[in-house]
Amino acid sequence: MASKLALLMIAGLILTSCKETDQKSNNLVLGYTAQNTISAPGYALKIVSWDSTVLEEYKGVKDISSGQKINAQSLFNTGSISKTFVAYAILNLAFDQKLSLSDSIIKFFPDFKNKEIGKKVKIYHLLTHSSGLPDNRHPYQDSVYYLTADDAQNWAPIMTTDSLEFEPGSRYNYSNPAFNALALIIQQVTGLKWQDYIKIKIFTISGMKMSTITDGSHPASGVSHAYLPIGDTWTERDYGEEPTFNAAGNGGVWSNVNELYFYEKAIHSNSFADAEINLLSRTIYPLPNWADSIPSQMGLSWFISKFNGHTMYSHTGSQGGFTSDFVSIPEEGFFYCILSNVPLEILGTRRNVLNYALDRGWIKNERK
Repeated sequence: MASKLALLMIAGLILTSCKETDQKSNNLVLGYTAQNTISAPGYALKIVSWDSTVLEEYKGVKDISSGQKINAQSLFNTGSISKTFVAYAILNLAFDQKLSLSDSIIKFFPDFKNKEIGKKVKIYHLLTHSSGLPDNRHPYQDSVYYLTADDAQNWAPIMTTDSLEFEPGSRYNYSNPAFNALALIIQQVTGLKWQDYIKIKIFTISGMKMSTITDGSHPASGVSHAYLPIGDTWTERDYGEEPTFNAAGNGGVWSNVNELYFYEKAIHSNSFADAEINLLSRTIYPLPNWADSIPSQMGLSWFISKFNGHTMYSHTGSQGGFTSDFVSIPEEGFFYCILSNVPLEILGTRRNVLNYALDRGWIKNERK
């Protein structure tokens, strides 16, 4: 559902300065083949330099049936960018001593089949995709069930596992069900729907007035629909067509490019979380028994890498026909976000955008 750590690391290695100084903004987005098609889906793109929008593009329609054009207010499913919201909710609860990041998941899921596994896996393992829990769901074999399955129903198969893929904390394996579990933990601890907790504690404080979170078929209206190109036609691929789409903890946040920038600003200003929490969220989390030859790049739950000597925080998203990317380089005052309702080559687009920004001085080249 989201790009693997290895792909992000490869992408980081190939991000080099763009030599074509006449590159136009309209060829930054890779994988977009609908430019000349009437009433085709598209994307919203926003680049900010030191709080000034330096480039924005809105192409296509948010709903083929209505023909409504995509604009700055259009809501898209953000896919796995949603995981960062769930992570901040967990971190706030830890800061308030309502839970500990070192709590074993058996504390919250006492019915876990293998009690020893339930004791071994900690909350921080879920946040860093290092739990070792296998994803033993079979969404395409049981697509009817998974078309409407919620967080609890997506997490239930994981609770039946009797073996780990690796020792918790020793390796990385991207896990969507881990965040279904984290959403359920928020719910247990707060006594609120986890969606409501995030709306109150993050959306409202950040000024994200339009943003919402999947809750059953919600949002049933007012949002973009996603599509896949099948032959010469567009086939809708979101709620009701894409298995596991209803599992919201891993990919349920709907937002627009403007409000995701509000979110980034709220992180910087410590508006919804203490400075200590924000530092923790964007620091590679120590895993003492790490055994992989590739170092971890996971914060809680941001991917942390370097671009031309600058620390970069990012997260991609992909769900049904939606793709997304969120990139921040705070020391350069740089922010980039793209949300689409058609599949894009998201890492290639990121490479183009970063090199475009480098070429125009929005990001300094520290490698010179």
